[in-house]
Amino acid sequence: MRHCDADALAGWGTACLRAHDVPEDDALRVAQSLVQTSLWGIDSHGIARLPHYLDRLAHGSVLARPSIEVARTGAATAHVNGGQGLGIVVAHRANRAAMDIAAECGVAAVGVSDSSHCGAIGLYTRDAARAGMIGIGFTHSDSIAAPFGGHVPFLGTNPISIAFPRADGEPVCLDMATTSIPWNRVMNARREGVALPEGVALDAQGDDARDAQAARALRPLGGPAYGHKGYALALMIELLCGPLNGNPFGPHISPMYEKLDLPRRLGAFFVVIDPARFPGGPTLGAAIEQMARELAQEPGQPRMPGDPELESAARRGEQGIPVEPGLWAEMGAWSERLRVPLPVARAGR
Repeated sequence: MRHCDADALAGWGTACLRAHDVPEDDALRVAQSLVQTSLWGIDSHGIARLPHYLDRLAHGSVLARPSIEVARTGAATAHVNGGQGLGIVVAHRANRAAMDIAAECGVAAVGVSDSSHCGAIGLYTRDAARAGMIGIGFTHSDSIAAPFGGHVPFLGTNPISIAFPRADGEPVCLDMATTSIPWNRVMNARREGVALPEGVALDAQGDDARDAQAARALRPLGGPAYGHKGYALALMIELLCGPLNGNPFGPHISPMYEKLDLPRRLGAFFVVIDPARFPGGPTLGAAIEQMARELAQEPGQPRMPGDPELESAARRGEQGIPVEPGLWAEMGAWSERLRVPLPVARAGR
C-alpha cells in the first residue's frame, strides 16, 4: 500500500487528462473532484476511477471537448445536454445552472442527458450547500442491481444526495447508493483480490456472493428482508434521470466496463432550493449546528451525515491517500502509455 499527497494525485490526474486533449480547466476539475472524493474515504468513486475515464476517452465514447448545451426550459427549469463529455464536467455545469436559477427563482430543477459517469453525486450537493443553499442530486447507471424478489440485474446503484448548509462548518450531506454497496467496490475487490461482505451481492444463481469474481448483481438497500425500499427508491431515481430526460434506462444503458466504444447516455437530476425563501432560512445553518451538538450529547454520540467523510479528509490530508497495489499498477501502465510521471509516494510508505 502506497500513500500519496492529494496535490500529487491531482497533478497526475490532470496531466493524464491533458494528454487526452481535455482542456486544462476541465482536466483540473475532474482530477480535483476525484481526489476530493478519495480524501472523503469514498474510494469506490475516487482517483481509482480515473483509469476508466482515460480508457473511455481513448475509445472515443467520452469526448475530451464536448459541446455541452444548457437550455433554460422554464422559469425554474433547465436541461443540459452533456454531448458525451466527462460526466464530472457536465454535472458541475448542470449544478451550477441550478444554483444560478435558484438564486433567481428560489428553486431550480435541472436535468442532464447524454453524459457519462459523474463520480460522487455529493460533490455537487455540497457545492450548493457551501453557497448557502440546499442541494439535492440524483444519477443512475446501467443494470447492476437486482430488483427486489429477483436476482438478474435491472437497475443501477442510482445514488441520492442531499446537502444542507451548516453554520461555521462544512455541509451536512447524505450521499448514498440505493444498493448496499456501489458496484465500483466490487470492481475494487476484484482488482485487489479481497472478499465482499455478506448479504450485498448475488451470483448468477441468486445465491449470496462473497467472491467478487462470482458477483453478478448487487442487492437493493435493505437486503433480503427489506430490499423493497431500496429497490423502489432506485426505480424512482431511474425515472428522474433516465426517461424524464430522454435517456435510456437500466438494461438499455451501455455497461460501464464493457463496450467501451459505445457512449453511455447517462442522466442526472439536480434540485437546488434557496432557504431564504422560507421562514427558517435565516437561522437554518445555526439550527443544524445546534442539532449536531445535541446529537453528539446523546448516548453513542451520533454524528451528522457527512461527518465521517470530513474526519477521513482531515486524516488523509495528513497521512496521504492510500493507493492499493492493483490501482498503483494501473496508474503505472497509464503513466508509461501517456509519458506522464507517476505521483511520488510518501517516503516510508
